[in-house]
Amino acid sequence: MQCPIPPQSPPPTPTPTCPQLVHSLSILPAADTGRRLRAQQCQLPAQPGCSLHAAALGRMRHHTIHLFRKGLRLHDNPALLAALQSSEVVYPVYILDRAFMTSVMHIGALRWHFLLQSLEDLRSSLCQLGSCLLVIQGEYESVVRDHVQKWNITQVTLDEEMEPFYKEMEANIRGLGEELGFEVLSLMGHSLYNTQRILELNGGTPPLTYKRFLRILALLGDPEVPVRNLTAEDFQRCSPPELGLAERYGVPLPTDLKIPPESISPWRGGESEGLHRLEQHLADQGWVASFTKPKTIPNSLLPSTTGLSPYFSMGCLSVRSFFYRLSNIYAQAKHHSLPPVSLQGQLLWREFFYTVASATPNFTKMAGNPICLQIRWYEDAERLHRWKTAQTGFPWIDAIMTQLRQEGWIHHLARHAAACFLTRGDLWISWEEGMKVFEELLLDADYSINAGNWMWLSASAFFHQYTRIFCPVRFGRRTDPEGEYIRKYLPILKNFPSKYIYEPWTASEEEQKQAGCIIGRDYPFPMVDHKEASDHNLQLMKQVREEQYRTAQLTRDDADDPMEMKLKRDLSEENLPKTKAARMTEQA
Repeated sequence: MQCPIPPQSPPPTPTPTCPQLVHSLSILPAADTGRRLRAQQCQLPAQPGCSLHAAALGRMRHHTIHLFRKGLRLHDNPALLAALQSSEVVYPVYILDRAFMTSVMHIGALRWHFLLQSLEDLRSSLCQLGSCLLVIQGEYESVVRDHVQKWNITQVTLDEEMEPFYKEMEANIRGLGEELGFEVLSLMGHSLYNTQRILELNGGTPPLTYKRFLRILALLGDPEVPVRNLTAEDFQRCSPPELGLAERYGVPLPTDLKIPPESISPWRGGESEGLHRLEQHLADQGWVASFTKPKTIPNSLLPSTTGLSPYFSMGCLSVRSFFYRLSNIYAQAKHHSLPPVSLQGQLLWREFFYTVASATPNFTKMAGNPICLQIRWYEDAERLHRWKTAQTGFPWIDAIMTQLRQEGWIHHLARHAAACFLTRGDLWISWEEGMKVFEELLLDADYSINAGNWMWLSASAFFHQYTRIFCPVRFGRRTDPEGEYIRKYLPILKNFPSKYIYEPWTASEEEQKQAGCIIGRDYPFPMVDHKEASDHNLQLMKQVREEQYRTAQLTRDDADDPMEMKLKRDLSEENLPKTKAARMTEQA
């Protein structure tokens, strides 16, 4: 059936819906009403072969599947742009391999919601440009094989990713390409720099300090500039997927995947939401220019950092676009902060871990990891469970873990405190166990950054000032002496006077009754004596380092490396921002 759009160039926007699509929707069962409405919003232009595309077909060559993985956006998407510029027809596809995402990526319920919201937002954006998103469920390679043959595909485009499982996935797709006769094009879009080039400039090995990493970046210069945003004209130059595919391969509902509806984070996924948050933060150019990460507040009820990390992790926002927006603001400011504590410094810290992870075998494990101290951590399932479920008996730590479970996000200093408590600070449990919990619960869980931070904070790699430990009482009290953060996330403790809110076990029995919370019955006693545990663990860490320091592959270029100096600042009580109440407490 010929699509009733007159042959003109460019075609009108928005493009009228083809009657075939409307007909295909009208015969759907009532149970699919939600999907029907979403598919109706996809204003698909003419089918392949419509005279609208005649001129374009003469110039284009490929039938292309563009595989979205983490680059769930239309701005600065070089692989998708390349697909549109080289193809007769482009199928925008996201493969939802539930087994892979559960067993390999360890996606928890909150991140599932965030992902589905991001896919729905991407679907809506593609519809507005005259295309659609096809979410196909199944095993990754099987889906590619089946649809390459079904759609006569000659090219697959995708973002280049650094994780070993994504590298293996790309290698397998390339193998399919050799077998079935299609080309594979992967382009860098999730990082600022080509990590392979950084490794080459460092003699083929990863730089293990931030300071050395910055020296190499100085040789490379600024990152590549972002590619232009995609427009309706880009999609009109090639044909959209066949009619009916938008409905057949819609974004599943959370109930379809048996994801509990109560596990919805206040952070909404998607490129649109990410761009909105980005503009809100960049509007305050003074804050952007003066941002200094250690001076943000760990127990702020609202993020005192940008809070954009979930959107970068999922690829809803482009890190290159953010980098250059920051550069423009810095250029106009009289003074601005510098790496490692500036906003650009945080992006480079992300690149640092990406680079090290890309060339370090077993990066997410202790065994077989050449940069990681080999430590005989305790195996204690009960203690691990109490930490994970906010039952440590230390209100600040439990409030942190409660916020993490409820919202999927916590401040970076809160992450530091929780990680230190689990590992070298108090419980002496392996950083691998904590990494797995964060991987499941964090919206911004990232293979390289998550593992790198856990090694760093457990003093297993990167950071060597192991004598500096977060106190689970004093550190939170410094910035929130009234305990508002604890009262929000642990309402069982909300009626305790401020002097007891961080140590409710020190309140008398009568004071506990007045607060409506008996320690040991309504809220647990502390699971350890912090001073005894931390002193004991310091001795254990000292022994480990004395035994292994000469043989472990730990590199320190300088004693004043910015990575170490940064954590020293994080751990320095004198450097924490002080609230008015905190200053009054000190003066008293």
